Amino acid sequence: MSSPHGRVRPAASGQPSAPARGPSPAATLSRMRVEVSEDSVRVRLAVWQKVLGLLGNIDVARADLSDVHVVEEPVRVAMEAGVKVGLRLPWLYYVARTIRLDQAFVVRRGVPAVSFAVRNHGALRRVLVSTRDAPELARRLGG
Repeated sequence: MSSPHGRVRPAASGQPSAPARGPSPAATLSRMRVEVSEDSVRVRLAVWQKVLGLLGNIDVARADLSDVHVVEEPVRVAMEAGVKVGLRLPWLYYVARTIRLDQAFVVRRGVPAVSFAVRNHGALRRVLVSTRDAPELARRLGG
């Protein structure tokens, strides 16, 4: 038996097995990423997050960060922040900003977040981003 990916080897049972595949292109495009360099922190959003969340990527110089800490219940913090614009699924998921545009949220229930204060970035004053690596990220950013 063959596939577009080449020959398929029979499994131990003699039945053909599916070819090994990496993550689908949709899976790799669907996730938000936080990139940290010596000079900056970049929150890279998936296209659908940008469109539905009415947000763009967030790039902040590390010199402009302060008050870095981990938030264990980020959805609660997002819900308590007041009126927001963007994608809001209460108690589940937020990709949104406050009406005053001073806070940005990319948070998900059950996933801790890293929170950091921002200066010299227009109206934006605080960012809250869920990532399973929140404790390590906060440590790297000096929290």
